[in-house]
Amino acid sequence: MKASVIIPNLNGKGWLEDSIQSILNQTEQDFELIVIDNGSTDESLDIARRYRDLPNYTLIENSENTGFSHAVNQGIQISKAPYIALFNNDAFAEPDWLEKLLTAVECDPKIFAVQSLMIRHFERDLADDAGDYVNLLAFAAKEGDGRSVARYTKQKRIFSACGGAALYRRSILNEIGLFDENFFAYFEDVDLSWRANNAGYKNIICPNAKCYHICGATTGAVRYNGFKSIQSGRNSILLPWKNQPLLMLILNFIPQALGYALKRYAFHKKGYAKEWDQGMHEAFNLLKAGKIEKRPFRWKDLPNYILMELWLIWNMFPYLWYRLIVVRFDLK
Repeated sequence: MKASVIIPNLNGKGWLEDSIQSILNQTEQDFELIVIDNGSTDESLDIARRYRDLPNYTLIENSENTGFSHAVNQGIQISKAPYIALFNNDAFAEPDWLEKLLTAVECDPKIFAVQSLMIRHFERDLADDAGDYVNLLAFAAKEGDGRSVARYTKQKRIFSACGGAALYRRSILNEIGLFDENFFAYFEDVDLSWRANNAGYKNIICPNAKCYHICGATTGAVRYNGFKSIQSGRNSILLPWKNQPLLMLILNFIPQALGYALKRYAFHKKGYAKEWDQGMHEAFNLLKAGKIEKRPFRWKDLPNYILMELWLIWNMFPYLWYRLIVVRFDLK
């Protein structure tokens, strides 16, 4: 068996069946499919149950929403293949999607994650996500969001793979650990990829592995809501704390403090002050209780830490270009 495909589901009645069918119709058929239902209250659980008689199909039924990280970790822990593909329940894969991902990851044993080219389902000339990145302000952002699909033709290294449609190498997961369940949802995939970067591994995008994504279908498509505000308030603190050695934290203290102030202002302005502050308090409580595991500093990883610092600085340029120029003047 070459791959294990894991689909977490929460109330996805409108799209789960099409998502599963797109996986079952892959040209590469040497895989198992694992669906984790996270306490759905709609008909999507019944949809997932319809496939139980298929070979190499497993359904896990949780009684409540345990979060994205916990759900996919459940799938990873029972999976059997050397490669693990995560796939959102509101995404739909091209028939050669898995085949292309496997070809890409097998090019280099240092590759940890391969990102799909995620395309907006209802605007198929525009990308939804071509990889994620973090900048010096500690802002995590999507590469390619709203940009022309035609821009993405070459395989290249990226900072982070988006867990909505990506392939991971199990042997490296065994080394660096699974998804951090303290994140619950959002940024957990960036944390995982950053850990891999720190350990000297690579994340890449394979633009030939295409899927179509209804962004935010499960958690709400709007940029600001109560749930996202809590997640952002907590995880924005945890992400850099976990992945930056002490010297980097000290070096980046001023720009990251500025970033938190800007984010806090934005969420407060949108009416989510209580939720954002709740998330921040959750982060500080987790840190105070010693529940956040930070990878020990290793001298042999010093070149990787330096690369990450340079990458944080460099990532300010695409972020500012997109926010100040592309969005303002509608340049796609």
